[in-house]
Amino acid sequence: MFRSKKKTCSYNKETQIPMMRVSICTGEKVAGFKDKTTGKFVDVMLIRNESDLNFFCEEYGVEKEEINKIW
Repeated sequence: MFRSKKKTCSYNKETQIPMMRVSICTGEKVAGFKDKTTGKFVDVMLIRNESDLNFFCEEYGVEKEEINKIW
């Protein structure tokens, strides 16, 4: 009845910046990419622990040091 839609996101280093949106209230972390020209944030996946962050970095070829945080 309910189907989970898998989001696919392509990462372009020239036009996008890897970011992590962090909630101050709940501590929820969402990894994604911010467009350099429009400033629009596209969420890719929820980060619950270190292994989720490692998976995100491996999947999109991003180093942990490159990821900026949005509060």
